[in-house]
Amino acid sequence: MTDAPSDADARRAIPAVVVYPNHTLPRPDLPLLQRARKTAAQMGTVTVPPRDARTFTVPAGSFFRITSVEGPQVGDLNLWSADDLMERFYSGKTRALHGTHLTTGERMWSSFPYLRPMATVVADTLDWYGTDPFGGRVHDVIGTRCDPYTGQLLSGTTYHHCCHSNLTRALAAHLDVPVVQAEPHVHDVLNVFMCTGFTKDTGQYFMKASPVRPGDYMEFFAEIPLLGALSTCPGGDCSQEHSSDTAACYPLQVDIFTPAEGALEGWQPPKPSSYDRSHGA
Repeated sequence: MTDAPSDADARRAIPAVVVYPNHTLPRPDLPLLQRARKTAAQMGTVTVPPRDARTFTVPAGSFFRITSVEGPQVGDLNLWSADDLMERFYSGKTRALHGTHLTTGERMWSSFPYLRPMATVVADTLDWYGTDPFGGRVHDVIGTRCDPYTGQLLSGTTYHHCCHSNLTRALAAHLDVPVVQAEPHVHDVLNVFMCTGFTKDTGQYFMKASPVRPGDYMEFFAEIPLLGALSTCPGGDCSQEHSSDTAACYPLQVDIFTPAEGALEGWQPPKPSSYDRSHGA
């Protein structure tokens, strides 16, 4: 290791600056959304089996809820515009705008050139967890998703029920296309219910047992028409590993709710970014 310079402590003591101050972000009207939610009728339910994935669709102006129904289970969520798969959830920009973990009032933003809110978190029964002594928090946008390629790289193993694989098969079935055609659309996820952080000494991504219990849920408002895919992680609550055929795994449930006519008066779907790309993105 290089010897520290004489002014090392002074360099370390320079204050940090938030890269993307978010006080100018457009804010969701949570009171309006919460009032509309009280009028909403359930329009559909999708059950995602253990170590598998399912797709679901949500009209703009509707709500969807992801619920733990039998045991502690985390899930990997992908979102696309139902009208254009090229517009999809952008975890990196969402992380830059809101932070490493999401909760009520924060949003899932879409990819360039659209960069608009796709879904707004309107309820989170794990918001009480906060930050634990290890630096762990819940619902992260830092993990990419468990995948067979990394397993092959690190341990030479072949495993077909990683969240990446599950999401790919679910999307392929929805689109009625081969998995190799669907796979490029699968992207980095919102890790629903997953408890994660970075180690203080090495800065490595860690996971620990999720605090989720049956009945816990995370609920979202669909800002645009959505196609979603949710995978139940093969690691169950991710207390030990995330690619396993032996970890206790449980289903997750996705419920769709549509508010009464007129309940969202004044709300408008967000428009794509107004940036003029002709100047050279």
